[in-house]
Amino acid sequence: MSRPSLELADLIRTAGTAFVERNRHWIRWPHIKVLLAIARCRTAALGGHIDQCVRCGHRVTNSYNSCRNRHCPKCQTAARERWLEARRHELLPSRYVHVVFTLPSQLAPLALQNKKIIYDLLLRASAETLLQVARDPRHLGAEIGFFSVLHTWNQKLGLHPHVHCVIPAGGLSLDHTRWIRSRSGFFLAIPVLRRVFRGKFVAGSSTHSSTINSTSRAIYRSSLSLRSSLPGFAPCSERTGSSIANHLSAAPSMCSSIWAVTPIA
Repeated sequence: MSRPSLELADLIRTAGTAFVERNRHWIRWPHIKVLLAIARCRTAALGGHIDQCVRCGHRVTNSYNSCRNRHCPKCQTAARERWLEARRHELLPSRYVHVVFTLPSQLAPLALQNKKIIYDLLLRASAETLLQVARDPRHLGAEIGFFSVLHTWNQKLGLHPHVHCVIPAGGLSLDHTRWIRSRSGFFLAIPVLRRVFRGKFVAGSSTHSSTINSTSRAIYRSSLSLRSSLPGFAPCSERTGSSIANHLSAAPSMCSSIWAVTPIA
């Protein structure tokens, strides 16, 4: 595969300094370290090495060292492939679905100023919602397992806190004696997930009202007044980010960037 004419490192070297200066109010040293690592990756700034065959002694041209930062798009391809292969061996013999929970855009400034509180609450509320609804005999009646990944930005680098959940489409019966599969083409009910998630997030945010950053109290108060009317205060699935799609496509595929409950295995 040919090398692209423009890479992320080129953008950082060109505009990175100006970006940092414009965002001093929130950017921290860990962010700057990532930018520096990507900008220096595979350049003379990190030194180089010569690869030589141990059998014939053949040498290739000098190669610059990699930064090995986990955020660098050039360094982590091989590591990612090894990780994915190891995870494939851990898959259960079950259909899997991908669920995304998101916050409405009105709460993004609140999250930016209170990252630890809001991101922890988002992860907890989404996890508790899935566990509670799935255990209910009126829905699935099973104990499910899943893993969640927090994303704070969208593909256009706009602030957009959301949680990706990868879930087997079924779980253990409450007495742990059998496997219960969800109905074909359906996982959990949209209105129930929306209501439970919204309730848990609002209740959790209320308990943290005294510790929320003083500069964002106005945002917090307005967010509570909006809690009953925000359609985004729900699991997200459609491109508009308003609900979870329960109908699954027929052909299995890897996770789609479309906000949906989609099969991934």
